[in-house]
Amino acid sequence: MDVFSIEKRSKIMAKIKGKDTKPEKIIRSLLHKMGYRFRLHRRDLPGNPDIVLPKYKKVIFVHGCFWHGHKGCPRSEKPSSNKNFWNEKLTKNIERDKQNQRKLNELGWVSLVIWQCQIKKGNISQLRQTLTSFLK
Repeated sequence: MDVFSIEKRSKIMAKIKGKDTKPEKIIRSLLHKMGYRFRLHRRDLPGNPDIVLPKYKKVIFVHGCFWHGHKGCPRSEKPSSNKNFWNEKLTKNIERDKQNQRKLNELGWVSLVIWQCQIKKGNISQLRQTLTSFLK
């Protein structure tokens, strides 16, 4: 059973952003400082990638660990209430992500997933290295 009323839970869930999240903004800022220019949330590409670098034909998804099922991450633990709903919801999200990756590959795009838990203050140099390697 949920600790919040249906109305309260609805308000909480409505505040969860799907784009322009803090982790996404951190990656965008880092890319900009590195001299890369990009587009955001291109609807004409499968999965509406968070960051699109058309010059390199590469895309970056910044995934929340919970919503996209980051295996082994403590942030991806499913709630103990309403288990069937969450299992179905998160399984669909993971399958949709895989399908979008396949479609992008078929179109000649290369994608990178950066997980929310990878974006930490002390981890910026590692992120910079990951992005540099990806964009070569």
